[in-house]
Amino acid sequence: MNALLDSFRAGFQALRDPEAQQLGAGRRAALEGLLADGLPGPREEAWKYTTLRPLERRAFAPADATPPAFDAALLAGIPAPRLVFTNGRFDAAHSDLSGLPEGAGVEPLSRVLERGEPRDANFLLRRYERRDEPFARANAALAEEGAVVRLDIGVRLPAPLHLVFVGVPQDGDRAWHLRHFFELHEDAALDLVEYQFGTGDHAHLSNDVLHLHAGKRAVVRHARVQADAARATRFARTDAVLARGAQYHRFDLELGAALSRNELNVRLEGNGARLTANGVLLGDGRRHVDTRLGIEHIARDTACELLWRGIADGRSRVVFHGGINIRPGADGTDASLSNKNLLLSADAEVDTQPVLVIDADEVKAAHGATVGQLDADTLFYLRSRGVPAPEARRMLTVAFCREPLLALEDDGLRELLLARLDAALAAAWGAGEGA
Repeated sequence: MNALLDSFRAGFQALRDPEAQQLGAGRRAALEGLLADGLPGPREEAWKYTTLRPLERRAFAPADATPPAFDAALLAGIPAPRLVFTNGRFDAAHSDLSGLPEGAGVEPLSRVLERGEPRDANFLLRRYERRDEPFARANAALAEEGAVVRLDIGVRLPAPLHLVFVGVPQDGDRAWHLRHFFELHEDAALDLVEYQFGTGDHAHLSNDVLHLHAGKRAVVRHARVQADAARATRFARTDAVLARGAQYHRFDLELGAALSRNELNVRLEGNGARLTANGVLLGDGRRHVDTRLGIEHIARDTACELLWRGIADGRSRVVFHGGINIRPGADGTDASLSNKNLLLSADAEVDTQPVLVIDADEVKAAHGATVGQLDADTLFYLRSRGVPAPEARRMLTVAFCREPLLALEDDGLRELLLARLDAALAAAWGAGEGA
């Protein structure tokens, strides 16, 4: 047994109410499967480029029952409605759910469990059987907090819902496991902005799983900013199912954590369902940034457009896997994937795997990936005009990343994300990266 799994076992024993909502048997089965199989190694295809060996030697204490304090200025500019979770616990003092319309249910998972209605928490019964999904199994065993959002037929939130996850230093390294559930009935609409912040210096582990069910003609616009502490570890997984005519527009900005892995799995199960999933991955210092897309076209006339940019500098490693599977009968599918990467240091590494499997007729599909460097002539031109090298590189890198951001319809959100990316690059290169 390794230290990480030993600490997960201890975390299970410390659960406040493992039998709540008749979940005990499922929780124990998930933990026992994880302990029996252990963590995947480099021979597992899904973990070929991301080793867990350093992590397995670390132990993490469970999150405290009470969220620790932090400077509320961190939330400046993040309006209501807002759910805040601090070190894995619902933070009522910083949350504000005012302004929600009738037919919109937004609450923390802990309150759902307290009500004792098994049907309200049946999404927690999902099983994960594969050895290559250890953190989903850990989540199934240990999650007792998260966000639960349900929108009735035709309900549309008048303003974006903000989810804020804050990591705060505490004695020792902590681990928390959050499970989120979003259910939109037909013709509902939701704008969701997700922030993942780290304050101070800590090395906690965060492990999130989000389920999204979008009913007929439902529309979800979901932007996610990951800016965790420099020594933190973060695993995030989204499993989305789209019904007929549903739309899911997703954007990810990966800026923080020492090790981050983001998995986005989308099943287009209804005719005419559409997905756009764009993102920017920033690797600097010794950061390891891993993103995996698994898109399944199951119904007719579905579409996906995937546009991702990666940046690797210092001694960082950026890993991208973009998988598109067009199933038999998914005729009329229109699928495209583009992954372009900048390699800015001889010591950095980019590993990209575009995968396209077509088992249907009459489809339109394309995929491609590139790894290159900044244009030397353009860089020389800026330097000749008196622009310092770090500033010139930052300007060209931000320009390289603009294309995925242009897909965002909200001008204010797009400018906010551009500003965060610009600040992250300035902070990295201002400290000597890429000089």
